[in-house]
Amino acid sequence: LPPKLFREADIELTPEQRETYSLAENDGVLRLAGMGDSMTIQHVFELVLRLKQICNHPAHFLHDGSRFSSDRSPKLERLCDMLGEVIDEGESALVFSQFAEAGAALQKHLHATLGCPVFYLHGGVSAAQREKLITEFQDPQTGPAVFVLSLRAGGLGITLTRANHVFHFDRWWNPAVEDQATDRAFRIGQHRNVLVHKFIAVGTLEERIDRLIEEKKEVASLIVSNDESWLSKLDNETFKALIALNRESAIA
Repeated sequence: LPPKLFREADIELTPEQRETYSLAENDGVLRLAGMGDSMTIQHVFELVLRLKQICNHPAHFLHDGSRFSSDRSPKLERLCDMLGEVIDEGESALVFSQFAEAGAALQKHLHATLGCPVFYLHGGVSAAQREKLITEFQDPQTGPAVFVLSLRAGGLGITLTRANHVFHFDRWWNPAVEDQATDRAFRIGQHRNVLVHKFIAVGTLEERIDRLIEEKKEVASLIVSNDESWLSKLDNETFKALIALNRESAIA
């Protein structure tokens, strides 16, 4: 197989995202502290997911039907710019997100912005429709295209070698799961270099957890499941430091 190259894109937050993140962070920490012995791992996960949604786009967190536009999310803006370059070069790309709502919004926005075929595979797609989407994307007659996939539905068992760019719009924080998703493009039949782009919102938990995985081998070795249960192994102070917004770093 040709080389697989990794690139990280540092993304700054908008003022709206910084404010929303701070409010969610403070509220979440207070809620967890007030639960005492009734606090569960699920409560921790819920806070982490909310913060990840804010890093993606405020509309994902607010669920208020507000505009899903690039001006509210530098991450979305960067994705559109990079995908535009990919399509202009006559190449195709995969975009992974763990959020079904994000995937649906991405498909709609990218189709309107890029003007190319944009497919979307998620857990609710039937087996027959799944095969139809894959076949159409893999067909050279389709031309340059983007395939948006939920990490759970599209991370295993399919071949999408028409793509030689893979974008992780949000992170699963499990290296094995991310690698499995990336390898939908990095498989037998791939004849081009595969470029893997990972988006990281600086000054947020995305940046700190990425560094934690890369630098702390003893922590990375704990990441053996298909979720983020390893976060429950962190003590309270470490967890609070992990999710705290660094306003200086996050300024757009």
